[in-house]
Amino acid sequence: MAQSTWGYDSDNGPAHWHENYPYAKGDKQSPIEINSKEVRHEPSLPAWHASYDPGAAKTILNNGRTCRVVFDDSFDRSVLRGGPLSGAYRLRQLHLHWGSSDDHGSEHVIDGVKYAAELHMVHWNPKHGNFAGALKQPDGVAVVGIFLKVGTTPKPEMKRILEEIDNIKTKGKEAPFQHFDPSILFPKSRDYWTYHGSFTTPPCEECITWILLREPIEVSPDQMARLRSLSKNPENEPVSPLVDNWRPPQPLKGRVVKASFK
Repeated sequence: MAQSTWGYDSDNGPAHWHENYPYAKGDKQSPIEINSKEVRHEPSLPAWHASYDPGAAKTILNNGRTCRVVFDDSFDRSVLRGGPLSGAYRLRQLHLHWGSSDDHGSEHVIDGVKYAAELHMVHWNPKHGNFAGALKQPDGVAVVGIFLKVGTTPKPEMKRILEEIDNIKTKGKEAPFQHFDPSILFPKSRDYWTYHGSFTTPPCEECITWILLREPIEVSPDQMARLRSLSKNPENEPVSPLVDNWRPPQPLKGRVVKASFK
């Protein structure tokens, strides 16, 4: 498996990542399965807050592994604060993981439940100088994870991202994506689980404070079908559906998951 060709197929998928990326076998890997009975309720955990500048949104792209929205993170214009974090973390990008059908696709699993998709908002701690520096520090990155479940009252805010899908159908396609405030994607409840983990894609650096929101947001079956209409191949190659781009849960290895709610 060449460095550049990790993916989600049987020959280059999560079971093989550690061959080129030793972090993938580390002690603080993500995602995990959260078992409510083993979670520690932490009354002292503060609420988290996000203040995002819609003008920071730049582009949406298909990199052959996910659909990603990129933000300007050159200064503190879109930041996440509070919760388990000390200081402000800058929003860099958001992306999604999804399945080939509505009954799976999320990376984290809650009491055995898999959702149709999982949205990750990636933030980094500017006290480490730049994003590359943050990746080397245990408090370098904070990710807000939001579950997507298929339902009859889809959240209208997801529409904006999914409307752009037609412009990025194939790998390598990028389109302008401006004036977007990602905080409209948050569910009503701010309840969350938190634990220390890693990126769920290679190199799987263990620098992430996870803030995983308890309440999922709803999407329609049509919206999920749109995500699955992306191709992981460039446009001059046959269409190969971009689906099942999720990593299975990793061993907890003694970590404690804390919850802001009972």
